[in-house]
Amino acid sequence: MKTFYSIQEASERLGIPKDTLRYYDRMGVVSPSRGDNRYRVYSAEDLIDLMTVQIMQAANFSLDEIKGNVGFRKLKKLYPASCEEAAAFLDAKHAEVRKKIDHLEKVSGLLRLAAETLRDLNPESDQRLAESVRSFYKDSRKKDPEIPKEGCQDDEG
Repeated sequence: MKTFYSIQEASERLGIPKDTLRYYDRMGVVSPSRGDNRYRVYSAEDLIDLMTVQIMQAANFSLDEIKGNVGFRKLKKLYPASCEEAAAFLDAKHAEVRKKIDHLEKVSGLLRLAAETLRDLNPESDQRLAESVRSFYKDSRKKDPEIPKEGCQDDEG
């Protein structure tokens, strides 16, 4: 026997406000079935989809991106290629998130080194910080072609 949950139960189980669940339904992100009384009823599969939505929101997916990819489990039965597309999309998003994390870890290291330098200001620590900043800037310019090699000077022509 399949278990169904009312909107109240789904809201409490997942910590998602009922208004948000209604909004997801209106937007077609997760569309629960309706009971005889026309109230929304959520299946276990719907709850999994809602958890997927929460994960994707935490990863800064837009609602349109989520809407296009949250139902991939249902699509797999009908369109295996769609599931592969969704997986490729998630892989690309994962790579983007990893890139941001790597950058933030480098920035975090620089902040830690700057704080240490300020606590024990001497020529050696100052030099170490300057070399780290130069290295960081040099690496970031290699990876991001949008940063002009000339710096931030105005055109004076």
